Amino acid sequence: MSYSKIFVYGTLKKGEPNHHWFRLENGFSRFVGNGTTIKKYPLVIATEYNIPFLIDSPGQGYQVLGEVYEVDEKMLANLDILEDHPKFYVRRLEDVKINDDINQCWIYFLPKFKKEMLNKEMFEWYSSKGPHNLVYCERYNRNPNYNHKDEILVNLEILSTVVFI
Repeated sequence: MSYSKIFVYGTLKKGEPNHHWFRLENGFSRFVGNGTTIKKYPLVIATEYNIPFLIDSPGQGYQVLGEVYEVDEKMLANLDILEDHPKFYVRRLEDVKINDDINQCWIYFLPKFKKEMLNKEMFEWYSSKGPHNLVYCERYNRNPNYNHKDEILVNLEILSTVVFI
C-alpha cells in the first residue's frame, strides 16, 4: 500500500474542529510529528466563518507551523473531498521540516484569491481558540444561503472577459 505525508495547518490539527476526519473509517492516518514549511506563506483567517486559509503566495507571511500525518490513498481522497480539491483548494507537494529532516508533504493551498486577502493579518500558526479571538464556525452551524467562497475567490468569469490593451 502506498502512503503519503500531508502537512495540516488549520482545523485538521489535533484538538481542532475537523481533526475527526482522521478517523479510521476515512482511511489510514498516523501522526508523524510537528512540521514547518520551508517557504513562507500567508496563513490568514477569513470569511464570517473564520476559516484558516494558506494562500498560494510564496515568500509572504511566515514559515507556517503545523502537523504532518502519513496517510493512505483512501484518506487522501477523503481529505480532497473536505478541501474541495482541485476546485477550491489545490494540493501540492512542498518541502516541510520535521525535526531536522526535510520531507515532501502534500499541502492544501488557496490558489485563486482576492488580493485583499493579502492585507489580512498573517499567522505563523493557527488555533481555532487562539489569541486572535476568531473562533472557527463549524459547517453544521453555517447559513446554507450564504456562500463564503464569494468573499475570498476571484471571479474568474469576470476576469476572462477583461480585454488587455
